[in-house]
Amino acid sequence: MSLSRRQVTAAAVSAVPLAFAATQTAHAGGRRPRTLYIAGDSTAAQKYADAAPETGWGMALPFFLRKELEVANHAVNGRSSKSFVDEGRLDVVLGAIRPGDFLLIQFAHNDEKAEDPTRHTEPWTTYQDHLRLYVDGARARGARPVLATPVERRRFDAQGDAVPSHGEYPAAMRALARREGVALLDVQALSLALWQRLGAEATKAYFNWTATEQDNTHFNPPGAIAVARLVARELLRERVLAHRDVRRLDEEIPGSWISWPEPATA
Repeated sequence: MSLSRRQVTAAAVSAVPLAFAATQTAHAGGRRPRTLYIAGDSTAAQKYADAAPETGWGMALPFFLRKELEVANHAVNGRSSKSFVDEGRLDVVLGAIRPGDFLLIQFAHNDEKAEDPTRHTEPWTTYQDHLRLYVDGARARGARPVLATPVERRRFDAQGDAVPSHGEYPAAMRALARREGVALLDVQALSLALWQRLGAEATKAYFNWTATEQDNTHFNPPGAIAVARLVARELLRERVLAHRDVRRLDEEIPGSWISWPEPATA
């Protein structure tokens, strides 16, 4: 499949909250801080007051990064590697990203939805094709792409073992990362191991389980913080970031640090 960059539409540009656009103003001393952009789905996305306590792990990632490294969270609910491109959202990111920045890419949850042709991709073909658009686009602008396998859902078998839910997508991303020489954060494997250690009952405290909802995909504050910690540790272990870029990797982060802003009004 041959893919070309889509033209940015006015609708796509306006759909990205200004609060998450990278700052383009010079800081004291004229040095522009580096920015870590996140392209992904609802598991990473910013949530608003009407969705609380649902929390994307991207909301918690800044707690583990030094203030000199900014986070621009462009992850959006319901998007796949394909629909994020088709809606012009990758163009928005690539229009803002600068040399020395990072593009962290996590998709698969919605790529898996074979019943929806606007989002579905096949792991070893169109999924990899779309991921290359992110990788190549970042590199063309002097930024560093980073692939992250999709965080695992809360699924346990009858024996109480955590079971994977993403099929061939993580393996396809791992293979692409090796072939393209891209840093890989294996969040799928790490989160699956974490859920296994915690067990079926304890993991409920990490997902968006409320009096009215039993959500085994999206996180509450403790879950988002736990996954963000995995991401930050992997960024350090893979030498994407240096020790000077991270903080609090072994510290308790209270869930009260999470806040949900009011939705932007038109």
